[in-house]
Amino acid sequence: MHQFLKRDDVMTGGKRPDLLAPDTTGLNFYRADPALADLLRIHLPDALFRHMVPHLDRLGELAGGYLDECARLADRHGPVLHQRDRFGRDVQWIEYHPAYRELERAAFGEFGIHAMSIRKGILGWPSKYPVVAKHAFTFLFNQAEFGLGCPINVTDGCAKLLSSFGSEALKARYLDGLTQTDMRKLTQGGQFMTEKEGGSDVGTLTTVAVPEGDHWRLHGEKWFCSNADAKVVMLLARPEGAEPGTRGVGLFLMPRFLDDGSQNHYRIVRLKEKLGTRSMASGEIKLEGAIAYAVGRLDRGFVQMAEMVNSSRLSNGVKSTALMRRAWHDAITVARNRVVFGQRIVDLPLGRRQLLKILLPTEQALSMSFLTADALDRAEGGSQDAAALLRILTPTLKFRATRDARKVCGDALEMRGGIGYVEEFATSRLLRDAHLGSIWEGTGNIVALDALKRAVGRHGAEAALAADLHARLDDSAAVPQAWRDQLHRLVGRAVGFAREVAGRADNEAESRRATSLLYHTASAVSLTWESARIHAMRGDARRLLLAKLVVDHRLTSSDPFRLAENKTDDTIATLLLGEHDATMAEVGELIATA
Repeated sequence: MHQFLKRDDVMTGGKRPDLLAPDTTGLNFYRADPALADLLRIHLPDALFRHMVPHLDRLGELAGGYLDECARLADRHGPVLHQRDRFGRDVQWIEYHPAYRELERAAFGEFGIHAMSIRKGILGWPSKYPVVAKHAFTFLFNQAEFGLGCPINVTDGCAKLLSSFGSEALKARYLDGLTQTDMRKLTQGGQFMTEKEGGSDVGTLTTVAVPEGDHWRLHGEKWFCSNADAKVVMLLARPEGAEPGTRGVGLFLMPRFLDDGSQNHYRIVRLKEKLGTRSMASGEIKLEGAIAYAVGRLDRGFVQMAEMVNSSRLSNGVKSTALMRRAWHDAITVARNRVVFGQRIVDLPLGRRQLLKILLPTEQALSMSFLTADALDRAEGGSQDAAALLRILTPTLKFRATRDARKVCGDALEMRGGIGYVEEFATSRLLRDAHLGSIWEGTGNIVALDALKRAVGRHGAEAALAADLHARLDDSAAVPQAWRDQLHRLVGRAVGFAREVAGRADNEAESRRATSLLYHTASAVSLTWESARIHAMRGDARRLLLAKLVVDHRLTSSDPFRLAENKTDDTIATLLLGEHDATMAEVGELIATA
C-alpha cells in the first residue's frame, strides 16, 4: 500500500505524557478487542478462525494508524463533481482525494470485503466466507472509515442481486467486475432507491421504464444516491403501464458507461452536503432515457430488492457497532491516561459510570450483530427457522444499535472534553457519522414498525426468536440456574408485550418501546450464552456481568429518587474496566443479587 501520508507527532510541550489525554493513534484495533476474537471463536470453525487471525491483525493495525489518517483527510477533503473533462467535453466525473483512493485500495483491493461472501479465494481462503467472518472485517475497517462502508455494502448487494435474479447474460457481463479485488478490473456498485416523492414509501416512486428492444429506457429522478459515480447501479422503476404501488415496480441494472465507452444517459445534478460520511459521494441523479436491463421478474422488483434489506440492515448495524467500539477505544484511552485532580479518570466514580454507559451498548450491539449474522448464514443455508429469526433480528438490531451509536459517540466525545469537539480528533467525526445509521435503510419509526407490525404481526417471527433464546439459555448450564430462570421469564414477557403491541392498531405508538425490549432481552440472553462458552475456553465470565447490567438498567424499573443501596455496579465496573479475567464463581456471587 502506497505510504504517502504522515501526520506530525503531538508536541508535549514538556508536560508528562500521562497528563495529556492521548488518542488511539498506533493502537491495533484487533489486539485491543479480545471480545471480537472470543465471539469469532464461538461462531466460526477453528480452521477458518486461525486463517483469518493474521489478516484481522493486519487490518486492526492499519485501522488504528494509516487508514485512520486516510479517513481523516478524506473526510476533510470531500469529493468534487466536475461537469466537463479537461478537453471541454460534457463528461461528468468526480474527483476524490488520494486518501480516499487509499481507503478503496485497502477495502476492495487488499481485503476484498465486498466480495468475501460471493467470490472464492479472497485472502487465500478456498471457499466463500460466511457472513459472520466477513463482518469481522467490516467491523474493523469501519472503526477507521465509515463513509466507504456504503460503497462496500452496495457493491456486495449489487453482486448478490445479480447473482440471485439476473439472467446468465447479465451475470456473464457484470458479475466478475463487481467481485474483483484487482482495482484495475473492479466495477463498484450502487443502489439508487430514494426519490423526492417518498423514501421508505417505495410504492410512490415515479421513475418510469420504457421498453426498447433488448433493454429499457429510464426517465425520472433519484434523490439520494450514494456512491454516485458507481459503474453498475441497481434501481427500481415502474414499467410503463404497470399497476401502482410496490407490485408494479421492477428491478433494473443500469451501467454507468455504454458499450462505446460513452456515459449513459443520466446526469449527476449535484453532490449532497452531508452532516457525516463526507468522504463518500452522494448525489441527485436525473435519468434522461438511461439504458438499463431488467433483473428478474418485472412484477417482483420490490420483493427482490427487499431480500437484500436483511443483508443491508445487518451491515448497517455492524458499522454502527464499529463506531461505538472506536468511541470506546478513544474513551478508555483517555480515561486510563488522563490525570485530573490527582487521579486518573478511570478511577473516578462518575468517569467509571460514564465508561460503563459507553461499554454496555457497544457490547450489546456486538453480540446482536454476530447473533444476526449467524442467523443469516443459517438462513442462506436453507434453515426456515433461521429465516424467521432473521426476519425479526435485522430490524431489531438496526433500530436499537444505530440509535445507541449516536449517544455512545457523544458520550465518548465528552469523555475527551473540549478538544473532543475539535475536528483534529476522531470523536467529532464519529458523532457526525453515527447520525446516518438511524436514517440509512429506514428511519427508526419505519424499522420499529417493520419489527412489530410485519415481523411479529404478519409473520409471527417472535416465536422463532423466543425458541432460539430459550434454547441458548438451556445450553448455558455453566451459568447459575436462578439467573437463567430469570432470563426465561424476561423472554416470555418481552415476546408477550411485542405480541400485544402488534395485535392492535391503537398500540402502534408503542412499537419503538417493544422493539427495544426485544433487543435488550435478546442481548442479555446472548451475552449469557457467550459467557458460558468463553468461560469454558479461557475461564473468563465477564460477559455475564454485562448481561446483568442489561437486566438491571434496561429491563428493570427503578425508583429515580432512591439512592443505590449496594455497591454491585462499582464491583462490576472494577471487573469490566480492569484487565483481568473474572471466574464464573466471582461473577456468580454478583448475579445472585438479582
